Amino acid sequence: MTSYATSSAKAEMSELRRLKSILPPELQSWVTVEGTTEVNPPLLRCEEVGSDQVEIQIDLVKWDQLAMDQRNLLFWHEVARIQNDTIPRDGWEMAALAIGLGGAVGELWVQDGLLLLLALALCGVSGYRLYQKNNGEKQLKELLDADEKAIALATRFGYSLPNAYKSLGSALKALIDQSRSKRQRAKYEARLQALKRSAAKAKAKTKSMQSEAQ
Repeated sequence: MTSYATSSAKAEMSELRRLKSILPPELQSWVTVEGTTEVNPPLLRCEEVGSDQVEIQIDLVKWDQLAMDQRNLLFWHEVARIQNDTIPRDGWEMAALAIGLGGAVGELWVQDGLLLLLALALCGVSGYRLYQKNNGEKQLKELLDADEKAIALATRFGYSLPNAYKSLGSALKALIDQSRSKRQRAKYEARLQALKRSAAKAKAKTKSMQSEAQ
């Protein structure tokens, strides 16, 4: 008799294979899909695992609670972030900032003006890059751009435009209900509102085209 654990493992492997099959062909050679083994991980996360390899990591326990169409659109959102080159990266900025600050303090003692200026310049550049990476408006725009591209990917894989919007909208509503973080919930709500506006524009455009055709 097949145990529950074995059946669960088979179901998870089947789902990972299914997700790999709905990767755009141009990504299949360098993007992999794996279940995460972390404690309390995010639902989805992209991570560079090499110079030319990206891995989409999924919390399969939370994932299993979503409907198939919701999973597909959230998955394509992550795919869109990869295509847009907006996935988080382990940057050099924090290390550079620490080196710059350490150098600046050291040069104050030895009083070398040129090296002090170089250390302060390093602090400035790394600090500005960190500000850019953590800028809330920039992050939200990247998420909204990925949502729009996820809709386009869904239509590429056979979804009608209304169903693509509906599926992503219901997925975001599910994430809002599940989220315990006010900050994260606010991001989901902002994405949902932007998605509703985009869907309304797409619907109006479709009606206009149909009227002109008649």
